[in-house]
Amino acid sequence: MFENLQNKISGIFDKLKGKGVIDETSLNEALREIRVALLESDVSISVAKDFIEKIREKALGQEVVRSVSPAQMVVKIVNDELIHLLGSENNEINLSSKPPAIIMMVGLQGSGKTTSTAKMSYWIEKNKKKKVMMASLDIYRPAAQEQLISLAEKNNLTVLPIQQNKSPLEIAKLAQKEAIANESDVLILDSAGRNHIDKKMMKEVKDISESFKFTEIFLVADSMSGQDAVNTAKNFSEKIELTGIILTRVDGDGRGGAALSMKEVTKKPIKFIGVGEKIEDIEIFYPDRIASRILGMGDVVSLVEKASEQIDQEDAEKLQKKLLKGKFSLADYSKQLDQISKMGGVQSLLKYLPGMSHLKEKVEESIENSNIFKKQKAIISSMTKKEKVFPDIIKASRKIRISKGSGTSVQDINKLLKQFKKMSQMMKKVGNNRELESLMKSGQTGDISSILNKNRPF
Repeated sequence: MFENLQNKISGIFDKLKGKGVIDETSLNEALREIRVALLESDVSISVAKDFIEKIREKALGQEVVRSVSPAQMVVKIVNDELIHLLGSENNEINLSSKPPAIIMMVGLQGSGKTTSTAKMSYWIEKNKKKKVMMASLDIYRPAAQEQLISLAEKNNLTVLPIQQNKSPLEIAKLAQKEAIANESDVLILDSAGRNHIDKKMMKEVKDISESFKFTEIFLVADSMSGQDAVNTAKNFSEKIELTGIILTRVDGDGRGGAALSMKEVTKKPIKFIGVGEKIEDIEIFYPDRIASRILGMGDVVSLVEKASEQIDQEDAEKLQKKLLKGKFSLADYSKQLDQISKMGGVQSLLKYLPGMSHLKEKVEESIENSNIFKKQKAIISSMTKKEKVFPDIIKASRKIRISKGSGTSVQDINKLLKQFKKMSQMMKKVGNNRELESLMKSGQTGDISSILNKNRPF
């Protein structure tokens, strides 16, 4: 979502880093380009203007011109202001009340409200270990209640059955009674949406909000709709006491302006972001991590968290032992391909790594479009157990058999074997490094990269 803005700002910083000294003229030029980049990314004019003025004031106030590393100082100031613009710090979801804690989702139709309700239920049960019940208050959209029930059944979540001939307020009161009877810790109410904001909808939502003591009232906004999402958020925040925002479709190709404008315009924090279609594709919104991504500094913390959720600890420990012994088979390599796929593929992981996002297009061409992972998995699956452990025995006749079994060419097999041989050599080198071995066994892996660099053959 932030790729366009990130690429432009990275280009601006590259120009600054090329200058030994930054005078006021070059600083103003850089700020002008940042302002243009923000406006092109659909950030509102007022927000962009205030943002640039704050940077200018701090930059000149801290005498960037005379700084030892002026370009880095500018980057730091921009980073700090981005974090402030996005919300300074993440705000924890509030579930502290006598059970059930009640959460209401509001927003326009099509913003992803019902899906976000199911995602939030799943997230709370998984991460907060609380029992959650959902209820749809939408009596207007055909099959709205059925949609939430379907999501609940697919993901083993609890939901109130379909209610007919009842008003949204009546359904909400019934849901509260059922949640208490069911001993649920949390009740999430999915309010009705409309194609546009109207008096009837706002009155309905306001009446419900005043009838219960909510711990959270989340506005669900579609980030792909840009400034429309910001205007919607502003209207809701003026009528209802929102506690936070859930921004959906952050994984899309929107320009990112909604996220940058939302907090400043509504004075409400973005608490969660939807990053995909799956039930688990919802994340806490960390302003500092998003700012780092926008400035091309990566987000290693989120990558580690993502990996810890997907990678089996026992498998990781087994692999570590094999690495230390210099024994790494094609079967192990195949497992690593599975793990990368679970985490969204190489393309998805690049956005978390510092300075790597610019490789996205090349990766799309070289890996995603050519289906290298799928080919390599098919090739390894067509091998015998002995061939996976001793790939050197794979000669001409075996290659022909494997190629027929995997639907690939002998050339594809040769590429895999060559790539695996290089990787195995590196793994043996890692295994023979005693300094690295002690680090891995102690769990203190922070300096691994420096150790590996000392042993590079170039």
